[in-house]
Amino acid sequence: MAESESGPNIDRRRFLSSAAIAGAATTLPGVAKAETRPAAAPATGSELARGMPPPSAGQLAMEASTPNVQAGAKSAQPDAASYGSDFMIDVMKSLNLGYVFSNPGSSFLGLHESITVYGGNKMPEFITCMHEESAAAMANGYYKAALQPAAIMCHGTVGLQHAAMNLYNAWCDRVPLIAILGNTIDAVDRFGGTDWRHSAQDPVAMVRDFTKWDDQPVSLQAFAESMVRGWKIATTPPMEPIALSVDSSLQEMTVEDRASLKIPRYTPSQPPQGERGALRETARLLVQADDPLIIVDRVARTPNGMRLLVELAELLNAPVIDLASRQNMPTAHYLNQTRQGGQLIPAADVILGLEVTDFWGQVNRVNRATKTFTPRTKAGAKLITISVNDLYLKSNYQDFQRYAPVDISVSGDGEASLPVLIDEVRQALSGSRKRAVAAKAERFKKMHADSFEESRRLAANGWNSSPVSTSRMCMELYAQIKDEDWALVSVGASERFVSQWPHRLWNFDEHYRYLGVGAGGGVGYGLPAAVGAALANKALGRFSVNIQCDGDFMYANGALWTAAHHRIPLLTVMHNNRAYAQETMLVQGTANHRKRGVDMANVGTVIQDPNIDYAKLADGMGVWSAGPIEDPGELAAALAEAVRVVKSGYPALVDVVTQMR
Repeated sequence: MAESESGPNIDRRRFLSSAAIAGAATTLPGVAKAETRPAAAPATGSELARGMPPPSAGQLAMEASTPNVQAGAKSAQPDAASYGSDFMIDVMKSLNLGYVFSNPGSSFLGLHESITVYGGNKMPEFITCMHEESAAAMANGYYKAALQPAAIMCHGTVGLQHAAMNLYNAWCDRVPLIAILGNTIDAVDRFGGTDWRHSAQDPVAMVRDFTKWDDQPVSLQAFAESMVRGWKIATTPPMEPIALSVDSSLQEMTVEDRASLKIPRYTPSQPPQGERGALRETARLLVQADDPLIIVDRVARTPNGMRLLVELAELLNAPVIDLASRQNMPTAHYLNQTRQGGQLIPAADVILGLEVTDFWGQVNRVNRATKTFTPRTKAGAKLITISVNDLYLKSNYQDFQRYAPVDISVSGDGEASLPVLIDEVRQALSGSRKRAVAAKAERFKKMHADSFEESRRLAANGWNSSPVSTSRMCMELYAQIKDEDWALVSVGASERFVSQWPHRLWNFDEHYRYLGVGAGGGVGYGLPAAVGAALANKALGRFSVNIQCDGDFMYANGALWTAAHHRIPLLTVMHNNRAYAQETMLVQGTANHRKRGVDMANVGTVIQDPNIDYAKLADGMGVWSAGPIEDPGELAAALAEAVRVVKSGYPALVDVVTQMR
């Protein structure tokens, strides 16, 4: 890649230093303003295009409600009849269900009308989606930001098949969501061929292997109990999606005696805590160890999880490797040694895994070419796991990974078990052991500082290149958002696709700063999940940003329209490398292994001829956009303007043409 003539090398180093984790103010050299495309006065963006302030909450509520209620409809009269779907909405309101993400469908017409008219389109609010798969991803992202489940509605057999991929992502991601499936059970109530093709005796069968529980209630009272029970099951660790098949005739029936229907009181289950004796033995081994190591993946379910993990790590001065399916450990903390796993795992005498799905993969090294493995741990190392992974498994879909033999296996929620483990560690620490533990701090502080400095140095490579280096894209972005209460709500399919620059150089100091990826690996998760998370962050006052892979974007770009229509403030930065880069490199690796050369590795893996203009695509859906940007000198101005747009309450997209990784 060619270096541009503008900007000496010293500028990139000064930039990286000033935009570093310490959060110092950044001074950038002057840059040319990038081409920007204001929204072409769509209904959702015309105020912005005219320079007017965003609409008020009241205006938004009026616009979001259904405007065309038929004259004389009973729902508008004081003595209006009550319908089955009205009672269903009462049940949802009792659970404080905030949102239903859905594409409209005839099998849940009753529920749709009751949400918008009877329920006033509030608690829950109907969020219009362009695809059921996107609806499921939005519910996934919403939960991880709000820590409150959302629902999706799917039309019959076809809608559920569309939603299935991101239901599976949610299953692998341990995310609770409520899938409501419209269906017509009674054959005589099906009118025409479409009703028959879109109905089934057991529609949940196609997703039963990756939902935690399901039901098909045949009465309104049964629906109330199933909805409350399903909510309870979904939100009890291990958290997973549940599904309810809701008959269209049940939705549309007239309720003659509303007083006879009761909504059960919801009482949440407390997360299961690990057995104290096992935690005491774990504490003893950790305290006695010369080189203990903690590996974490999803232990921080809430803000308290991060605080507890830091407390445990500091008590032991034990380094932490954060696999980051959630943000578990602050990146600026000296005990966050995620990038040092190669030297820490072989040296550890005790390794504690907290909510690690693939613990076997962490303690073994795999050679894919020869399909062999060797242990990464030294002889005699003690292995301990604390997780809910063994409490609930299904056999068909193998997301639980390879069986890991360990010395102590504690079945219990990691976050719920940490207070007891911390208490036991405190009791096991003698005065002399405290002094020995304290002496380790300086070593890890130096390792952390050296690792950060090495990442900063590497990020400077190709700083002025075109296409834009992923390090520069990420650091220019961070310079614009670091003073906001920001949250990186999605990174396409994986942060590996931008060489993990955010976690190497940004300051992730809160659990909500990063929400993890689509755990099932299904493409099409990134953008809609970001929209769902941004909807939650809108109420929480957080600035949402999404680094979006181009291939993932093309699976579900209709989510941009949802963001524009519902005025969801989200900054999307396109990592536009014009390829399925991972697949390109995998094909190259296979060709090299077979000694055939890599000349044909781009066939079927690049997104070129024609190149996609993501800024134009966004503009067409009412989203402010800039780009495509190939000159890195134009990035800062475009991102600054995009941040202004998002802070005013609207989505924005900046299309950056980038290097592969």
